[in-house]
Amino acid sequence: MAFIEDYKAHVTEREALGVPALPLSAEQTAELIELIKSDCTDELLDLLTNRVSPGVDDAAYVKAAFLNDVAAEKVSVAAIAPEKAVEILGMMLGGYNVKPLVDALSSSNSAVVEAAKEALKHTLLVYDAFNDVEELHKAGNAAATEVMTSWANAEWFTSKPELAEEITVTVFKVPGETNTDDLSPASEAFTRSDIPLHANSMLVAKMDDPINTIKSLKEKGNPIAYVGDVVGTGSSRKSGVNSVQWHMGEDIAGVPNKRTGGVVLGGIIAPIFFATCEDSGALPLELDVTQMETGDVVTIYPYKGEAHKNGECIATFKLNPNTITDEVRAGGRIPLIIGRGLTSKARGVLSMGASDAFLTAEQPADTGKGYTLAQKMVGKACGMEGVRPGMYVEPVTSTVGSQDTTGPMTRDEIKELAALGFNADLVMQSFCHTAAYPKPSDVTMHNTLPDFISMRSGVALRPGDGVIHSWLNRMVLPDTVGTGGDSHTRFPIGISFPGGSGIVAFAGVTGSMPLTMPESVLVRFKGELQEGITLRDLVNAIPHQAIKEGLLTVEKKGKKNIFAGRILEIEGLPQLKVEQAFELSDASAERSAAACTVRLDKEPVIEYLKSNVVLLQSMIDAGYEDHRTLARRITKMEAWLANPELMEPDADAEYAAVIEIDLDQITEPILACPNDPDDVATLSEVLASDRPKNIDEVFVGSCMTNIGHYRALGEVLKGEGAVPTRLWVCPPTKMDEKQLTQEGYYALYGAAGARTEIPGCSLCMGNQARVGDNAIVFSTSTRNFDNRLGKGAQVYLGSAELAAVCSLLGKIPTKQEYLDLTKKIVGKEADIYKYLNFNLIQDYKLA
Repeated sequence: MAFIEDYKAHVTEREALGVPALPLSAEQTAELIELIKSDCTDELLDLLTNRVSPGVDDAAYVKAAFLNDVAAEKVSVAAIAPEKAVEILGMMLGGYNVKPLVDALSSSNSAVVEAAKEALKHTLLVYDAFNDVEELHKAGNAAATEVMTSWANAEWFTSKPELAEEITVTVFKVPGETNTDDLSPASEAFTRSDIPLHANSMLVAKMDDPINTIKSLKEKGNPIAYVGDVVGTGSSRKSGVNSVQWHMGEDIAGVPNKRTGGVVLGGIIAPIFFATCEDSGALPLELDVTQMETGDVVTIYPYKGEAHKNGECIATFKLNPNTITDEVRAGGRIPLIIGRGLTSKARGVLSMGASDAFLTAEQPADTGKGYTLAQKMVGKACGMEGVRPGMYVEPVTSTVGSQDTTGPMTRDEIKELAALGFNADLVMQSFCHTAAYPKPSDVTMHNTLPDFISMRSGVALRPGDGVIHSWLNRMVLPDTVGTGGDSHTRFPIGISFPGGSGIVAFAGVTGSMPLTMPESVLVRFKGELQEGITLRDLVNAIPHQAIKEGLLTVEKKGKKNIFAGRILEIEGLPQLKVEQAFELSDASAERSAAACTVRLDKEPVIEYLKSNVVLLQSMIDAGYEDHRTLARRITKMEAWLANPELMEPDADAEYAAVIEIDLDQITEPILACPNDPDDVATLSEVLASDRPKNIDEVFVGSCMTNIGHYRALGEVLKGEGAVPTRLWVCPPTKMDEKQLTQEGYYALYGAAGARTEIPGCSLCMGNQARVGDNAIVFSTSTRNFDNRLGKGAQVYLGSAELAAVCSLLGKIPTKQEYLDLTKKIVGKEADIYKYLNFNLIQDYKLA
């Protein structure tokens, strides 16, 4: 009984934390089964039924094998009849349970056959086993024919209840903006795959006692709706949605420690967060929430598009997309897509026409106008000339990225999708967020996740290699579509639509992703870059100009943001190096844009791919796996280089807005101010305001940087001695670190008293290293939400060049002070901003 005693002790430990026990491991499941064989109790049977993760989890393999033996009557258990074993198998979603269920269709035990039919009718993740059912059907197996007919008639869908005509909820409102750092704090990233435990940290840094507030609201007897003025900005974290659903959703039978459903109401819901709600079975609605307060009882009428309080309509809305009622009914957009595909396939076998069980996505009328660059790229991935805004498509997703603080969640989603291989052309896993200061759980992940990824034909990086984007960008093919579980997966060539861990798993497994094509906003640069102005200043010039034109507001209540949910398309800087172009595309995440394109000439792209071919070959030589995936990507890069052509937008393409930025008019640095990446101002504007001026700490690092920034930092620091600030230096890749060391820049950082970190995300993520409490910080990182870099920290965002000056002066400089100190760079630009071209390094080998 050691298992029971140990398990009860574990349950008690978890209860003290306010969460249920962890799912059973494979070893625990095996011990449980031995107890069931000898003396099965209701408690043991419940553990087997509901506390083992489904799909292709290792424990699921043990569970399915045992239940198969019972169903096939190879093992007799008094408390589990063969048909009961099949019923439990049917709750395991797919994967290891499918073959036993298909085999059971041919059982001599009629009760087993009946149970197998019912189970398979509602199993969507059958993959190649579909062919086995088809063969049985063609061979005259009546049970298989019944299953195939059920799939064809979409009974897996029609047997589920429709979205209710009215939904009464109790409001839990978080005023202002909720970002994903609030819902899923970076400091607790190591718990994200443990959904109930991680959900304990939701909003704890933003409000007093949020969890007990939610508990008290539940006493009213209604479901709780999450309500906010602006909801879900920031990272592409499914963990944020998981936390909301854990507190406000419904249990899933047979799936431990995970919930679905829930209602999210927002004046604005960030596009990635909205899509992740869709994928997870929640109902997200954008509507006016100004008349909703915590504790209010509100009735939502989804089909009428109204929200009522005290019998009066207080807000109206439109269901978006129009198929969202089907998504909720199916348990999420992902199961809906998979199920529709299964139904279509079955109808093909039975020579039936298209099903009318599902809503059809509303498709926009063809305007006859030209296509933008983004519309052409997505069109190419769909086998079309282009796609119109509002069109629902499922483009081929050729490049998929997963990072380590969401990687364990992606792994679990892949298991639930019952997938043993990837169909996307290239899936890459990084370890950039946890390598520097790994917790015990991180070390375990570092040792196990690489094999999980490479065994499915993915490419696993190594801890210490560096930032996901600095690597993944080097694996991208021009004019193709990708996604990634990090909101800064914004390709400088091609286009990426970042998503939560669920969509990353889906794209990796299937090689495609669901997409309702957004509108585009064109940002066109003109004129000449002025003295002392950097690309990071142009990044901040985009919101600066949008604010001037009334297209963006900093205030959250009634916020305007022309970029939110749209594609940011940038042109006018065609000769940028690809590494430079990423500075622009990367920051589209801070604009809440759905994606970004940068229009470049062929020459920089050719230069980039020639270098990347050598890097990828060096990865193969250094033993990175999966080597076949890397070799295939090299072949495709070489094929493009043999005939280098890039797509161009049509001259008559239509945009939601066109913003022109005159480089001649940008004469001083522009920076984002504490603590909002939209709150941008010039140096002069900052100095004339009541914002803090003294700087305590400076961080030069993150995916927004490349090797040129670190050389510029070193040149400004040279000969100045120790700086008065706490200076952090963290290059994005180990290749940058090696080159900077060889060139003597690390000696300059040391002379300045800088703290150097191993390549990776470091302070940018804020999940391990932190600045001092209430510090005033200048950072080159991506975003500056409250408490992200440190508790109470006030953070400016800007260029590495300005960071160097701030570190020397300990304050925000005047324009003249900035220009004087950066004169050290003048005349050396060609050497300072020289990028790593691995093909030009003789006999290059990856260290």
